[in-house]
Amino acid sequence: MATPEISVQLYSIHAALDADLDGSLAKLADIGLQTVEAFDFVRRADALKESFERYGLSSPTAHAILIEDEGVATPDGLLTVPPAEETFAAANVLGVQTVIDPFVAPERWTTLADVQRNADRLNARAEQAKAYGLKVGYHNHDHELTTKIDDRPVLEVFAELLDPAVQLEVDLYWANAGGADIVELLRRLGDRVVAVHVKDGPMRPGISARELPKDQQPAGQGDVPLAAVLTADDLTIPYAVLEFDHYEGDVFDGLAQGYAWLQKTLA
Repeated sequence: MATPEISVQLYSIHAALDADLDGSLAKLADIGLQTVEAFDFVRRADALKESFERYGLSSPTAHAILIEDEGVATPDGLLTVPPAEETFAAANVLGVQTVIDPFVAPERWTTLADVQRNADRLNARAEQAKAYGLKVGYHNHDHELTTKIDDRPVLEVFAELLDPAVQLEVDLYWANAGGADIVELLRRLGDRVVAVHVKDGPMRPGISARELPKDQQPAGQGDVPLAAVLTADDLTIPYAVLEFDHYEGDVFDGLAQGYAWLQKTLA
């Protein structure tokens, strides 16, 4: 297996970014990170670009709402949705290659019609993105694994309805919380998987993205079988993206611990 490039989802440090964007990105660079996954980038693309260039950072993947076209209620609050053209133009400013939709609410996955609707909308965005030289993708939580159609997780039904060019980012923590055998899931999804989210913590009963957990831990310190996934010989994963949905300690220290663990695991 080719060694994944280590990245970090900037949502992990969203509060720090809002307080001090440049200083926060400097801290990531000091950890040793050279690749990030941009979040909430449309309104501050120029500022991000300036700091990326200053600290030698790149953002080949990024998160932005694509499937919904109105405000999206997430466990962390309401996300506004700029027009797709603005999103793709900002992605070009930052050198992004794949724009990934991070969340479609659980109630939008309950029927085959729901799944078809989500696929149709993302396929349409994929066609729009071509004009900007971009690809699009989707990132899961637990509900796309726990919700099933004909005894199959809706994430896999969804994948079959997508244009082959549409990519997927598998969140290993949420896939595990959703009951998936992660290695087998990745094998079935195949080479459309552009990245995985590497996060960890205890897998306690009832864990769900409907309420963001408060007990996530640095990568390698929880119950998610991250090493088994990242060292599987037959999987090709371009990017291993560190993330916290929430972290009770110093988030930069938590990311530094996860980065050190990933370096050792992937060596």
